[in-house]
Amino acid sequence: MATADEIRELMRTEGAAIAENTQGFNAGRYDSVGDLEDYEDLKRAARSIKEDAIAELPELLDQLTETVEANGGTVYIADDAADANEYIREVADERAADRVVKSKSMTSEEIEVNEALEADGVDVVETDLGEWVLQVADEAPSHIVAPAIHKSRESIATLFNERFDPDEPLETAEELTHFAREKLGEQIADAEVGITGANFIAADTGTMALVTSEGNARKTVAATDTHVAVAGVEKVIPTVADLHPFIELIGRSGTGQDITSYVSLLTPPVDTPVVDFTDDETPLSEFDSERDFHLVLIDNGRLEMRDDEQLRETLYCIRCSACSNSCANFQSVGGHAFGGETYSGGIATGWEAGIEGLDVAEEFNDLCTGCTRCVNACPVGIDIPWINTVVRDRINRDKDTPGEWLVDGLTPDEEDDGAPLQKRFFGNFETVAKLGSATAPVSNWLADTTLARQTMSRVLGIDPRRDLPTFERETLVDWAAARDSQVDDPERRAVLYPDLYTNHVQVERGKAAVKVLESLGVDVVVPPAPSSGRAPFSQGMVATATDHAERVTEALAPHIQDGRDVVVIEPSDHAMFTREYERLIDESAFADIAANSYEVFEYVFGLLDNGAAVDSLSTVEGAEIAYHSHCQQRTLGLEAHTVAVLEECGYDVVTSDVECCGMAGSFGYKSDYYELSMDVGDRLRTQLRDDGVQDRPVVASGTSCLEQIDALLERQPSHPIELLAT
Repeated sequence: MATADEIRELMRTEGAAIAENTQGFNAGRYDSVGDLEDYEDLKRAARSIKEDAIAELPELLDQLTETVEANGGTVYIADDAADANEYIREVADERAADRVVKSKSMTSEEIEVNEALEADGVDVVETDLGEWVLQVADEAPSHIVAPAIHKSRESIATLFNERFDPDEPLETAEELTHFAREKLGEQIADAEVGITGANFIAADTGTMALVTSEGNARKTVAATDTHVAVAGVEKVIPTVADLHPFIELIGRSGTGQDITSYVSLLTPPVDTPVVDFTDDETPLSEFDSERDFHLVLIDNGRLEMRDDEQLRETLYCIRCSACSNSCANFQSVGGHAFGGETYSGGIATGWEAGIEGLDVAEEFNDLCTGCTRCVNACPVGIDIPWINTVVRDRINRDKDTPGEWLVDGLTPDEEDDGAPLQKRFFGNFETVAKLGSATAPVSNWLADTTLARQTMSRVLGIDPRRDLPTFERETLVDWAAARDSQVDDPERRAVLYPDLYTNHVQVERGKAAVKVLESLGVDVVVPPAPSSGRAPFSQGMVATATDHAERVTEALAPHIQDGRDVVVIEPSDHAMFTREYERLIDESAFADIAANSYEVFEYVFGLLDNGAAVDSLSTVEGAEIAYHSHCQQRTLGLEAHTVAVLEECGYDVVTSDVECCGMAGSFGYKSDYYELSMDVGDRLRTQLRDDGVQDRPVVASGTSCLEQIDALLERQPSHPIELLAT
């Protein structure tokens, strides 16, 4: 795992360049996909093609082998990296190659083919500009699509000037690019073997699609007489016609381009002439077109992933990097922290767990906070947070945890083994909250003593710079039980779900929600109920989260059967009910709770839209506020409801477009990630201090958002529901 010091150093040295580039790509994605009327249809089509392709993979591999061999090429299916490298070394040896040129390929990075060839004395040259920069610098890629995203123009100029000592110092981007093109052009012309990757390979024709931002892949193929294409077996799709949705989506999703600069469809061996670059007399038409083509398809754990119900979705990945660009943590640290041996970003956990093993995935898995911002960004709809959660659960169970015997049997969770003490603590926060409320205000005083803070820091890794939650003695459930309904002839009936923080900490927002619903003619009950399971879910404690989910649905089922709607204040809990529970409980129980659950402002919007009187709420005339929505609200498409209701109540609302506040529940409390959490939060602080916003009161929908904003700003935020209560 990257330490706090390593994360701090990466933020200092690489963070600015990574943030500028990833945020630029992400903004471009919003603009580009916004121009596609059939965007969601294309995503569904792409997902369907990948599902079918992975399901039929053995048959497609057989078909592709027959097709390529009929075209005059050779197919080799390698079991692992060593097997693939041995075959490629043999090809280079048979060709007596002194130099191999490569276009960008993450799969070749995965198998470390450069090192294997260089051990045989072969000069290997990366021809992608970013990859070449890293080869010169002897560094690893920090991004799936833009490998040198962490480097600034100034740092590349310094590198080139020191390494190559050009006649005139290189400074501008134009000078650097021109220098690289001339240098690489000479090396491409002098090479015997060209290695490329393949974004997609059609089984019916053997056609490869290379989607690139530079022309180097075409040169790598055309300038050499021996072409080796290296690809994972998951890159195979049934037909050339299936390329359409992927070509539409890959550039938009990754870099925000409507289409990438070069989309090359090759059915190798290509029949262009093999040019002798030392002969400038012979016409091109007189050179022969005898070419050798080798397609090296790599398993390296993929077929086992195909049989793994939880990791299979990883194989649908088209390596677009949308998950990285949309991830707030990645925007701060890049792939050198948020990545493994080869792959980086949200989807990297699945790749590294399947290819390298859990020990590699463990090194960065905790950097995924489960915010779900990547879910809608993924062009094939991979549930990346779920993959990260499953791998986290496996990591927990894969190791012996020192001191585990101290908590086994004492913590009310369903984990038989594994989860570290810090994760057990945060995963069982319901117990902490109950104890905190039962003993408040003494518990609050005690927790804030120097001795307690030092102990929590040393034993649990809770950063002492974070303010701790203040527990209320009277919970929301207690308050609701002591009062009568204020609605005699209700228009609707609802059960307000008492989430952990609303019930024990932010009780006032719960009271406000009850009063708002009652003023709109809703009869409200607030029954005792278990916590949603979000806390253990975030720690990779899937068994415990499942237990919570089952108990929650059991507690709410009678109310649903009685005709009550379920209203949820905390967006992350609403996301549990409508998203994550699908993975945890049986289909019918999930269908019931998902169909009958509403985020509180979604529900209020519906009431007003169906005739409830806005005058029943506390209204204003043009009061200015700033609003930050919760990550999961945005994923579920619910942000607009809050804004619409606030505006209907007379507020002038400015909304933030920051991807995430950085707190992400327990993540921001952990000492290892405190600086990263605050670095992410600084983007929100900047927006909330902008001209025209700095004097506005701030409201936010999520508990973690409220805590983070409270730490970032001098003015204390509140939940928007508190503005509406009369």
